[in-house]
Amino acid sequence: MRVIFHEAFHDSDYSEEAHDSAADPGRLVGVMDALRNEGRYEVEVPAPATRAQLLLAHTEAHVSAVEAKPRLFAQASLAAGASILAAELAMRGTPTFACVRPPGHHASRGSAWGHCTFSNVALAVLALRDAGLIRSAFVVDFDQHTGDGTADVLRGWAGAQVLNPYGDDASDYLRVLQERLEQAPQVDVLAVSAGFDAYVHDRGGKLQTDDYFTIGRLLQGYAIRLGHQRRFAVLEGGYYLPDLGKNVLAFCRGFE
Repeated sequence: MRVIFHEAFHDSDYSEEAHDSAADPGRLVGVMDALRNEGRYEVEVPAPATRAQLLLAHTEAHVSAVEAKPRLFAQASLAAGASILAAELAMRGTPTFACVRPPGHHASRGSAWGHCTFSNVALAVLALRDAGLIRSAFVVDFDQHTGDGTADVLRGWAGAQVLNPYGDDASDYLRVLQERLEQAPQVDVLAVSAGFDAYVHDRGGKLQTDDYFTIGRLLQGYAIRLGHQRRFAVLEGGYYLPDLGKNVLAFCRGFE
């Protein structure tokens, strides 16, 4: 298991939103402390995505609008680059988790909302496709909120599917996820939008820490059934900071 992280992701002054929970100071400190203290996950430092890579997923107008905000562009292009690196390492057989901000699953081709800027996961799989490394991808988004941006960016690519599982409670949610994964297609890579805001003390009020381990293990099982085991995950939501680190670690232990 490899973790993708840059110290610049600790910066919290990139956002111009009035209330941007993803940009809260210290939000990623507990996450990286938990992952580093595990002692088994090598941390790799990413480079920003290039403008050409950003244009794989976004319109010229959207990229230019973000470029007009230098601090946001620097952070968001680095998050996109980290996601691409995670995908590249996954293709070499290394499961990866990219600990990034801003998140990306609400970033469509020409706009973004919900604390997102660039469509990190969609960009990563499109970069693999553009490089001729894949022809298909399956995206699982277990954030509390639907990854509308990811679906928009990947719309029109017959080889890509996006799953946003839903359940009224934890038991129902995990059952639905397991059933859908059992029916999931044979693809070249598994990409995961890893959001932790369905946590019992967060906005979703539903999942426990152990449930995130189960989610990770279900996704690992699907990747094993694919044969090649290529899989990567990218951080999306998760705003209950006291437990965010242990929830991410539980997921990574299941996913690795």
